[in-house]
Amino acid sequence: MSTQSFKEDRTDTPESEGTTHFGFKTVAEGDKVKLVHDVFEQVASRYDLMNDLMSGGLHRAWKLALIDWLNPPRGGRPYAHIDVAGGTGDIAFRVLDRAGPNAHVTVCDINSHMLGVGKARAEAQTFSGRVEFACGDAEALPFPDRSFDAYTIAFGIRNVTHIEKALADAYRVLKPGGRFLCLEFSQVAVPGLDAIYDTYSFGAIPQIGKWVTGDGEPYQYLVESIRRFPSQDRFKAMIEAAGFARVQYRNLTGGIAAMHSGWRL
Repeated sequence: MSTQSFKEDRTDTPESEGTTHFGFKTVAEGDKVKLVHDVFEQVASRYDLMNDLMSGGLHRAWKLALIDWLNPPRGGRPYAHIDVAGGTGDIAFRVLDRAGPNAHVTVCDINSHMLGVGKARAEAQTFSGRVEFACGDAEALPFPDRSFDAYTIAFGIRNVTHIEKALADAYRVLKPGGRFLCLEFSQVAVPGLDAIYDTYSFGAIPQIGKWVTGDGEPYQYLVESIRRFPSQDRFKAMIEAAGFARVQYRNLTGGIAAMHSGWRL
């Protein structure tokens, strides 16, 4: 596949009614949840390694940038945070490291295998009583309206079947004045870097994944899912359409990843 076709594939072409995309494949909407579940079941125990492979290790710096922009309160006031599609606890633990003693983070993930990794990691941390894990769908979170002060989702929203439904539910569970922050692989904005990135992504990542895990298919899907995700400006418009105000984004590493922020008024 040529670099030109990578660029064509990254445009999020509408699917026919009742279908959606799974990487570059077209599948029935009802099948995508299971297909994505199977991918993350395979990689759950190596999730951080997967992100290292996908980003060349840069995801660690990007996550710190997310926490810096979030700037959770460090004082004593109560602070309720939800991290969606973050089953391994990677973002949750960073929030708790930074936030005050009355901060509480709920980790919600649709995949029980990812949650199992997070629970095991939490047992080794010093956050007893400050973090909980719940199984739930980002498109219909199992929490009441206006429950949280902040909502984060990192490298997860591109895997949902209906992004607009996930954004609407993010708005629903946030309190007035609540903050939405998303970190996701995005569209390279630096001329020349996109060709290098495409060559690395499609040529190296699935093969490395096969060497590490014995199966390159999950990594092939993850690379393809990045190319199908909306551009920074289009995703910004989707967040605004969900009702969020003061929406903005920041590119990371030339647009390989981007952070989007919005507020529920």
